Amino acid sequence: MGLKPIRDEIDQIDKQIIELFSKRMDCSKKVAQYKMENSMPIFNSDREMQVLDQVEVNAGEYGGSARLLYSTIMELSRGIQHDMLGSGAKIRNEIYSAKKYIPFEDKTIRVACFGTNGAYAHKAAKKIFPDSEPLFYSPFKELFSAIQNGEADFGVIPIENSSAGSVTEVYDLMLKYRFHIAAAADIPVNHCLAAIKGTKPEEIKKVYSHSQALSQCSDFLNSRPEITAKEYASTAQAAEHVAEVADHSIAAICSQEAAEENNLEIIARGFQNNPNNTTRFIVISKDMYIVPDAEKISLCFALPHVTGSLYSVLCRFAAHGLNLTKIESRPKYGSSFEYMFYLDFTGNIFNKKTISLICALSDELTDFSFLGNYTEK
Repeated sequence: MGLKPIRDEIDQIDKQIIELFSKRMDCSKKVAQYKMENSMPIFNSDREMQVLDQVEVNAGEYGGSARLLYSTIMELSRGIQHDMLGSGAKIRNEIYSAKKYIPFEDKTIRVACFGTNGAYAHKAAKKIFPDSEPLFYSPFKELFSAIQNGEADFGVIPIENSSAGSVTEVYDLMLKYRFHIAAAADIPVNHCLAAIKGTKPEEIKKVYSHSQALSQCSDFLNSRPEITAKEYASTAQAAEHVAEVADHSIAAICSQEAAEENNLEIIARGFQNNPNNTTRFIVISKDMYIVPDAEKISLCFALPHVTGSLYSVLCRFAAHGLNLTKIESRPKYGSSFEYMFYLDFTGNIFNKKTISLICALSDELTDFSFLGNYTEK
C-alpha cells in the first residue's frame, strides 16, 4: 500500500478534528456565559488537572502527547472565556490611560544615568534625551531609588549585551520595582584599554572595568595571563580610578569618551570578543508611556516550578501570532521553586487580540506586571 491511502485517511481524520475543535470552542462560549451569569471564576485548576489526568490515561501510549494537546486546547478555551467576560479591566484602564507623548527633547526632564561621564549609558542617555544633562548614579540600585524617590523622571540603564548576555542585577531590580519601560536604544560598544600617559603595554598588570565589559573582552584578557581582571562599578568609574591612582601597572577597559574625559592614553582599541558588540539600554519610569507606534512589549509574571507551566503560557502567544524575542527567568525572592519570567515580544498593545491576551494573563498569572509597550531608538 502506498502513502496516498494513508494520507487520505489522515485528511479525513483532520477534517473531523477541526469540526470537533470548533464545537468544543463553541461550548467554551456557553461555559463563559454560564460563569458570567453565576459570577464564577474562569480558571479552575483542579478541574483542569482532573481532565488532563484522565486524558493521559485514556490515550495509552500517546498519553503524554495527548496531555500536551489538551492543555493547549484548554489554554485557548480560557482565552475565549476571558474575552467574553472582559477580563483585566484594571490593566486595560491603565493601558488606555497611559501618556502618549515622551518629552525626549525637554531640557527640564531629569534623566538618571548609570555610571558617570563617558560611560556607555551616558552615550545612550544623550542619544535618547539629547537636550538633557544626565544625573549620574552607581550602583544600579541607587538609580532605581532615585526614580522611586522622585529625584529623576526617567532612568537609562543597560539590560543586555549581544556578547555577555543579560545584566541580571537590572532584571532583578526591574522585577522588584516594576517600573515601566518607556523606550529602548541599542548602542554599539567599542572598548578601549586606557592607562595614564606614558604607560607601556607590558607594564600593565591589572585591568579594571565593569563585569560585563570584562566578560565582553575575555578573549583579550585570557591571551594576557600576566594581567589580572578586577571588577569595578562601571567602565567610566574604572577610568576615573586609573586616573586617580596614576600607576603605570593598571589600566581600564572603557569607552573612548571615558578615556578622554580622564586624560588617559588609549593603549589598544576594538579588542572585544564580538566586533559587532552592542548593548541594549532601556528607559524606565514610574509613569506609563505608550506612543502610538510602539512596537515592543515587555511583561513579567510568576510561575510555579511545574512541568508544562511555561509552555502553557507561551502557546497563547503563538496562537495570537506574537513573536517572542526574549525570555529571562529569575528565582522569585522569598519563594521556593517558583520563578519570575521576563518576556519581550513584538507587537502593539492596542491591537485587539494583543490587549485581550495581556488582560487574560493578568487575571490568571500571579505577580503579573505589564512593564511597557515602546519603540527602540
